[in-house]
Amino acid sequence: MSDDDTTLADLRASVRAFVDERDWNSFHSPKNLSMSIAIEAAELMEEFQWLTGPQSREALFDAAQRQRIGHELADVLIYCLSLANAADIDLSQIVLEKLALNARKYPVETHRGRL
Repeated sequence: MSDDDTTLADLRASVRAFVDERDWNSFHSPKNLSMSIAIEAAELMEEFQWLTGPQSREALFDAAQRQRIGHELADVLIYCLSLANAADIDLSQIVLEKLALNARKYPVETHRGRL
């Protein structure tokens, strides 16, 4: 499976099944899940902690480091999907809504190539 043939709904269903099979829903409060996202994001940041910007890009060419980075990124996404499931938030809708808000906040005319 790849991003090209797996939908967000497929991923959410897989995460939901994983959690349900282990009877973990009682542990998946919004508080616990949001904390888990932050913890996993910190573990992802740790992979890049002492690297320069260019070194962080080069790290992706090392197979072992790329796999570690991918696993940490997956942990972040799994907890995000778990929170979306627990809160019944339509991720596609809310991401597109947030992109529209950001487009108004950061118009291309004034922010292209600038932060």
